[in-house]
Amino acid sequence: MHLLSFCSVIDAVAWRGMVYTVFILHFVFACQLLLLQPLVSALDGQPGNAAELFERVSQNIKVKHYSEALNDLNAAIEADPTLAEAYYHRGSVLRQLCRYEESEKNYRRFLELKPGNSVAEKELSQLLQAQSSLDTAFKLFDSGDYSKPLEYVDKVVLVFSPACTKAKLLKLKLLLAAKDYSTAISESGYILKEDENNLEALLLRGRAYYYLADHDVAQRHYQKGLRSDPEHSELKKAYFGLKNLLKKTKSAEDNVNKGKLRLAVEDYKAALALDPNHIAHNVHLHLGLCKVLVKLGRGKDALSSCTDALDIDGELLEALVQRGEAKLLTEDWEGAVEDLKSAAQQSPQDTNIREALMRAEKALKMSKRKDWYKILGVSKTASISEIKRAYKKLALQWHPDKNVNNREEAEAKFREIAAAYEVLGDEEKRTRFDRGEDIEDMGMGGGGGGGFNFGGGGQQFTFHFEGGFPGDGFPGGFGFNF
Repeated sequence: MHLLSFCSVIDAVAWRGMVYTVFILHFVFACQLLLLQPLVSALDGQPGNAAELFERVSQNIKVKHYSEALNDLNAAIEADPTLAEAYYHRGSVLRQLCRYEESEKNYRRFLELKPGNSVAEKELSQLLQAQSSLDTAFKLFDSGDYSKPLEYVDKVVLVFSPACTKAKLLKLKLLLAAKDYSTAISESGYILKEDENNLEALLLRGRAYYYLADHDVAQRHYQKGLRSDPEHSELKKAYFGLKNLLKKTKSAEDNVNKGKLRLAVEDYKAALALDPNHIAHNVHLHLGLCKVLVKLGRGKDALSSCTDALDIDGELLEALVQRGEAKLLTEDWEGAVEDLKSAAQQSPQDTNIREALMRAEKALKMSKRKDWYKILGVSKTASISEIKRAYKKLALQWHPDKNVNNREEAEAKFREIAAAYEVLGDEEKRTRFDRGEDIEDMGMGGGGGGGFNFGGGGQQFTFHFEGGFPGDGFPGGFGFNF
């Protein structure tokens, strides 16, 4: 009795297990039927369903849902490895994605099933051409040639493979190399619209904004990429490179405001060294450096920095004015007038520029007159006694009686020395000369009192000095005739 009960229990358990197994098998079959029904129907010889499959694939391609299209085609081929049209469509999708080796296999398999199909043969030929063009473009890019690859990518690869992301990214790199930053921003936008987390597109778009000196937007692109991949080496390099550049630039500007000009010079130079190719930002660094160097009186260095700024932007008015100031420091009077006159023409209402131009014109005018200090060999701060001693020494050296063999030269020098002393030996004339007044005629023959003369061939030269020849040994009111 107990044995029968035990057997009944065993039979009940077995029966429930069998029912459960049948249920699971039916469930799996139902799922497969629901998921693959359109594809299986196509394989049952129903052309309408096959047409629906390929229409759905075409629609997915139009909206750039390539993965969905490939999933449908993969399932169809797995269900029926002889479905020729599926190979053709899969080859076409893969070609557009520039997965060329896989695409070629599918086209060739289609041609095995449908020999002589002209459309497939043409597309296969285009595929091979696009593949060759893309390979060539990458090789040229790697070799440093940035002009020809853009044609290969634009006119061949992206015509036959419009969904080729690596070709689009290569195009971005080529646009950046060509400094066409606006187009690079536009093109990268299309990539990010399809895949907003494409790290390379974020990097390249950020670089385009960076080289346009739109640093805030560039930084946001780098940060977005780093949120997805904090260890992305190129994004990290770009992000921290930008942070360092902005830090150095701010430090230079802060030191200028604090009057720490020498520290500012070092900061400007350090910022410029970080990225010599960043011309949109470096033009302002060159200008800032130039202005500081002008303030420090380092004319030659300032001239170089201002010229660097003008080489980048020839219409940068402030750089032109500062270069004029630098040329004044290097005593390039004509160059200073030229730069400041050009600046004044561009901004005729600017009184500061007009004043700088007047200074330059006065300096130019003064440079063309005789420098009496230089003739006597004394500094502009020399005392009257120093001027007298210098005059006496030179007068003795160049007296015509002591220079028989070069008499004409000596007489000319002697006249020049006497004229220099007549101006610098008189406090009023010297003051007027130092102010830049026109006193060219205040030289020889301008005084009264004693004098001396010398002549040759019937010509006589006479010089007059108050109180006679300055210094011991030359009493006043004497003359020499020779």
